[in-house]
Amino acid sequence: MADLINIFEERGFIEKTTHDEELKDYIRNNKITCYIGFDPTASSLHVGSLIPIMALAHMQKNGHRPIALIGGGTGLIGDPSGKTEMRKLLNPEMIEANLSGIKKQLSRFIDFSDNKALLVNNNEWLSELKYIPFLRDIGKCFSVNRMIKAESYKLRLDSEEGLNFIEFNYMLLQAYDFLELFDKYKCRLQMGGSDQWGNIVAGIELIRKVKKDISFGITFPLIKTSNGAKMGKTAKGAVWLDSDRTSPYDYYQYWINTDDRDVARFLALFTFLPIEEIKDIEKLEGADLNSAKTVLAFETTLLAHGRDEAVKAYQAAASVFGERFVPEDYLMHSTVPRNSSKAEDISVPCSYINQDVLKLGIPAFKLFHEAKLTVSGAAARRLIEQGGAYVNDRRIEMFDEMITSNDIMHMEILLRSGKKRIHKIKIKQ
Repeated sequence: MADLINIFEERGFIEKTTHDEELKDYIRNNKITCYIGFDPTASSLHVGSLIPIMALAHMQKNGHRPIALIGGGTGLIGDPSGKTEMRKLLNPEMIEANLSGIKKQLSRFIDFSDNKALLVNNNEWLSELKYIPFLRDIGKCFSVNRMIKAESYKLRLDSEEGLNFIEFNYMLLQAYDFLELFDKYKCRLQMGGSDQWGNIVAGIELIRKVKKDISFGITFPLIKTSNGAKMGKTAKGAVWLDSDRTSPYDYYQYWINTDDRDVARFLALFTFLPIEEIKDIEKLEGADLNSAKTVLAFETTLLAHGRDEAVKAYQAAASVFGERFVPEDYLMHSTVPRNSSKAEDISVPCSYINQDVLKLGIPAFKLFHEAKLTVSGAAARRLIEQGGAYVNDRRIEMFDEMITSNDIMHMEILLRSGKKRIHKIKIKQ
């Protein structure tokens, strides 16, 4: 069985582990069950959730059984970890709707058939808990003095809003989840983000006290881009895994615009390409590094949206920005198209307009707003005044410049906001 801890360390997944040597021995010598919890606060996960998703997928690829625990019960309370104010409370109907979307997205990365992986909702047991027995059997195992020293609680205690008593219970409930999964599925490993360290250790302690047995924890580092930005955040907001929220084309564009310094690191974290091939591109620059970005964008889109959408996004980008050639001997395990393929713009955001309308012309700021390249007409004016608006790669100087039929090229007009965001106006006769 592959040495999964080494795989995680090589690819940059691990920040902390408990029981270091015992954990390594346990994973090397057993087919294990592990779990990660996912908050059902939205109907879609986003790029910031990819580290735990990829970790579970690596577990499965290496012969282990992952559990994706959806917090249908804890979601009714809200995790205070990493938050300076209380989360908005969700009702059961909202959570149920969110669960459906999350399962669909996880299924792109993890095979849930034939119990190869499990999708479990903690509402199954948390909703059945009785308060007094829970306090007697579980609450007695927790020291309030130790709890309030946990980073997740300290942040809230020091905030203006403070820590709500409902949230104070969250650590107990997450620890109880681990105990429940230990009992039901022999799950001995919990993984999560760095902000979950205190909750994970609480679960390990609870299992030790109640079951007199050992369990383990792994936390992942908070992944930021080299310029310090949080992963998955753009000027437009979060980059979602749901294609209705972030189109496969926009998802592809997010990855292809990766900072040069992050390409090798992100290939290791967010694709399954062999680490040896990834190490070979660490010193590349210029056009060669752009080819690596193409592979990164294609492979990440392939995982999240499937091959058809990844190919469409690749071809659409080629139709607008030109095709990037990826040599045959370059990151060889990638299935990115390597031969010149017909560049299609099927995935490029576009809209249609009658040619007659353009005879009179449309003010540039209005056209950019209608194409949803800005959130308002005023924002479109600012974009143009700051020199960030282009029509067919020609910079627009005046916000009220009229865009007319003279701007039509091959029965379309290409609008561009800054370097990255584009929109095609297709002309109807």
